[in-house]
Amino acid sequence: MPRRARVAPGGLVFHVLNRTVAGLPLFRKEKDYEAFERIMVEAQQLHPLRVLAWCLMRNHWHFVVWPREEGEVTAHFRWLAHTHAMRWHVAHNTVGRGHLYQGRFKTFPVVEDEHFLTLCRYVERNALTAGVAERAEAWRWGSLWTRRQGNEELKSILCDWPVARPRNWVALVNEPMTEKEAEKIQACIARNRPYGEDAWQEEQAKRLGLLHTLRGEGRPKAIRPEN
Repeated sequence: MPRRARVAPGGLVFHVLNRTVAGLPLFRKEKDYEAFERIMVEAQQLHPLRVLAWCLMRNHWHFVVWPREEGEVTAHFRWLAHTHAMRWHVAHNTVGRGHLYQGRFKTFPVVEDEHFLTLCRYVERNALTAGVAERAEAWRWGSLWTRRQGNEELKSILCDWPVARPRNWVALVNEPMTEKEAEKIQACIARNRPYGEDAWQEEQAKRLGLLHTLRGEGRPKAIRPEN
């Protein structure tokens, strides 16, 4: 069984992802997205966590978060995923028919420099990459739209970033990512590998017990965006 990252105190930023079993659709209609957003608000009230960005997709979701203390990420997303799965099964009349999510969420830390901005671009343009939105900010179910047009309850979830957000952020998010940028992030997602320059990666891998994620470099297998 692969070892899990220890989410250490000290202000590291983390990317968090979870997917459904066998590509099962989490969100079939607007009400499904809205139900998840309500659970996001509840999770923040019960297990406060600095949320920096998110994107909800048909069969998975991405978050970028900034915990203050050890255990915050686990408490927040364990409650969110468990509560969502229970309510989803009730709403879709599938109680007792198996798991909704593949398992525990996947996570990796990111250094607070241009890598952080690249990761947030990756997350906030996910719908654009998948071809389900013509512009990243047009995707109703993400932090880019929420920051500009969301209600106050959802906006209250969003926290200030540890890195200044460029004034032309929306334009930057809509610019295509390079193949190298996307592949490096996808490798981190696949292996729970720290995302940053080599020296920082190794330092955090040692700190968090993730040295195994740096082995077997090579060219990562292309991951097709899901929609």
